[in-house]
Amino acid sequence: MQAFTLHTGVVAPMNRENVDTDAIIPKQFLKSIQRTGFGPNLFDEWRYLDPGEPGQDPASRQPNPDFVLNQPRYQGASVLLARRNFGCGSSREHAPWALDQYGFRAILAPSFADIFFTNCFKSGLLPIVLPESAIAQLFDEVAAFPGYRLTIDLPRQVVVKPDGAEIPFDVQPFRKYCLVNGFDDIGLTLRHADKIRGFEAERLAKMPWLANRLVG
Repeated sequence: MQAFTLHTGVVAPMNRENVDTDAIIPKQFLKSIQRTGFGPNLFDEWRYLDPGEPGQDPASRQPNPDFVLNQPRYQGASVLLARRNFGCGSSREHAPWALDQYGFRAILAPSFADIFFTNCFKSGLLPIVLPESAIAQLFDEVAAFPGYRLTIDLPRQVVVKPDGAEIPFDVQPFRKYCLVNGFDDIGLTLRHADKIRGFEAERLAKMPWLANRLVG
């Protein structure tokens, strides 16, 4: 998992409340058994004018020119600004995967659905809860200034605005530790790889029959 320490990026505003996971990555794209390739279908039903199906070449599709991510001023955005209850609906891990694979590194909102919030951390995506007043002001500033960028400083737990003003945010210490070090659940376990190998070798020495395989 990609570590998160300090990130500066263009902000894209998603000015809708209660954006659910089916809007983030529609159900037909969940057929894949891979964990990659979801970025082109992020917000698919809003992003394109034609219906999307797995395996389609995005270049052959009809982009919706009115959708925020298709507007030139938000190209390359890596910070998503959202409204309350972002990520509600079904608990699909594919939603943060799609956001991450599109290129987003952080999401700022007044509130998130609980399961989506947890899944973000497991995917290396940083969800930041800020007061509604702060979010509303950021929406105004993003609209007023093309190319508006924010810096997310996770070690210091602040969002830094272009004028240098800082907005503090909270993050659970263990989740912060995992993100700063790039540890997903597997990475956390592999920190103890030597102990695991030692345990397996000792167990096999004491119970060598465990190495036998059933035939037939």
